[in-house]
Formats: sequence, structure tokens, C-alpha cells
Amino acid sequence: MAVPKQKQSHARTTKRRSNHKVQAAATNACPQCHSPRLPHRVCPVCGSYRGRTVVDTDSSQR
Repeated sequence: MAVPKQKQSHARTTKRRSNHKVQAAATNACPQCHSPRLPHRVCPVCGSYRGRTVVDTDSSQR
């Protein structure tokens, strides 16, 4: 069974862990209502996707 010969240094460990950070979700502006939305998703405000209305959103319920 493979066993490391020497202890890894703290610098080497933290260099490896530097990519473990959490990134914020990317948002795009909706072309219809210009509100922020996730890419490749239906806009939660106006209900449009790729230039057409997919989901009916009643603003009176909000």
C-alpha cells in the first residue's frame, strides 16, 4: 500500500485548497424585463424564455 514518505507542508496544502472556495451564482439580465435571472432558466418575474412567454405570471398574486 502506498504511504507518503514525508509530511506535506502547510503552504502546499493551502495552495491545493485555494480552489475550494464557493463562487456566487452567475446572473444574466432578462432581455424582456431586465431583471436578474439565472442563465438558461425561465425568468421568475415575467415568465419568458428565449423571447417567448412560457409561464403565465400573475402580478396581482404577488
